[in-house]
Amino acid sequence: MNSVCVNVSAPYQILFERGGLKRAGSFIKDVTRAKKLLVVSDTNVAPLYLAIVSSSLSGEGFEVSDFVIEAGEQSKSTKTYLSIIDALASRSFKRTDAVVALGGGVVGDIAGFAAATYMRGIDVVQIPTTLLAMTDSAIGGKTGVDLPQGKNLLGAFHQPKLVLADADVLSTLPEREWQNGLGEGAKYACLAGGRIAELMADGDIKNHTDEFIELCAGYKAKIVAADEKEGGLRALLNLGHTVGHAMEKLSDFQIPHGVAVANGVAIMARSAFICGELCENDYKNIQTVLHNVGVTELPKIDGRIFDLISMDKKASGASDISAVVIHGIGDCRIQKMSFEEFKAYIG
Repeated sequence: MNSVCVNVSAPYQILFERGGLKRAGSFIKDVTRAKKLLVVSDTNVAPLYLAIVSSSLSGEGFEVSDFVIEAGEQSKSTKTYLSIIDALASRSFKRTDAVVALGGGVVGDIAGFAAATYMRGIDVVQIPTTLLAMTDSAIGGKTGVDLPQGKNLLGAFHQPKLVLADADVLSTLPEREWQNGLGEGAKYACLAGGRIAELMADGDIKNHTDEFIELCAGYKAKIVAADEKEGGLRALLNLGHTVGHAMEKLSDFQIPHGVAVANGVAIMARSAFICGELCENDYKNIQTVLHNVGVTELPKIDGRIFDLISMDKKASGASDISAVVIHGIGDCRIQKMSFEEFKAYIG
């Protein structure tokens, strides 16, 4: 078993262990004093893994109940969030009890937010079941739900007590979800460079899955430890997200998050190359990475994307955009731009 420590205000481990779901109970028992656990999952994941996890938890003496939400981004809503809160309250969960998020990014975000706000905060454990969640969304304590005005506008920082990544569960991951995870991986290739960029350019992640997950998770852990609540450096992790979030919403979430982020990275890379900030060799290497995750041509910028970005900024109270500009593979920098400057930059 390998692990990475996330050195935030309340440090925790990311555990990497194949077959780890069967030992979830013993791992969780080591990090929480909870007696009761609510396992939140979705309609895709629950039939596959809920019984395994629940059995492990019960075997360690936990009182276990579950709450299954409909799979998909549409469930990351205030309505679903309040339903989870109602389940916690009606089942008499106390401040010393905990939530277990078993699923991908949507489950992790909404279950984490419910844990962050129920009784002003109870423990949460993240058990990610997608490539994207293992490498990114389950780590770092960002939780939240979407509002009509944009993604993740209602949320909180609430670090988990533990992240358990069992790569065996990826054997049941649909190809579309592999692409989704690799789309977020394109972000890490640009940010971190090195071995992550090499693996992404080779296009053979399935034969290096464990290494890829650990490298991406380790990189994110370092960034989160340096900037727990996104006061500066952590904004680097938003590479490709400003445009990506707008593309997701414009498609009514038919374009999944990671794919949208990869398209956002493609737009930012092209803009940096045109402006002379990114050399031709690195630009070609980024194009290779993007091609390997299914972005084979430059996405067209629909004018409605700018409307959604503008609405998102207004809803969040921001007067400018912290754009992540690609100066090279492994050399990305945060640059403040007004909305009009950003529009001109990517337009």
